[in-house]
Amino acid sequence: MKIQLRYFASLREALGAHETVDVPPGTTLGALRDQLIGRGGEHARCLARGRAVRSALDQVMADDRAALHDGAEVAFFPPVTGG
Repeated sequence: MKIQLRYFASLREALGAHETVDVPPGTTLGALRDQLIGRGGEHARCLARGRAVRSALDQVMADDRAALHDGAEVAFFPPVTGG
């Protein structure tokens, strides 16, 4: 399955605005994040499990259990604070 990834804020600065990845059927959002962490380098640093990173699936907030589908859009972003 092809998944469209979007990165926002500090993640965008480190990883770029977007990319496309291939994942096997049945992949969850958590498994995708682990796959990206497994790349090492900036992906591992920015998406590490100890870091506060939010995610959305098809523009709806989602957790690690969310099942991906072909053509899904996944967004990763740091928590947003306001003033």
